[in-house]
Amino acid sequence: MQDLKKRTFEFAVAVAILICELPLSTVNKAYTNQLIRCSSSVGANYRAAKRAKSDADFINKLKIVEEEADESIYFLELLLVFNPGSGEQINNLIREATALLKIFVASIKTARSNLNKKSG
Repeated sequence: MQDLKKRTFEFAVAVAILICELPLSTVNKAYTNQLIRCSSSVGANYRAAKRAKSDADFINKLKIVEEEADESIYFLELLLVFNPGSGEQINNLIREATALLKIFVASIKTARSNLNKKSG
């Protein structure tokens, strides 16, 4: 599997490229402002999770990654409604964000299970 640090970085870059290509409108401006933050936050918080001080800290940081990935999907879906001409590009990003979300949810479950085994 591709390194998640690189993959989350590439996701943020791909989102930024999409945003640069979208037409200027009030709706696009509002949604892209949110999207640029949450999509880049996926990778930034993943990096923070890798430097966690404890298992509990790791899980808490990964929960932030999960939330930011889910938020990215939401804003991509909104942009899809208002930018059907960019549908293929947006749908590709939704698929990638969904794949990342699934990876992080599975990682959280594994980390919780491991934490429970240690404390039990």
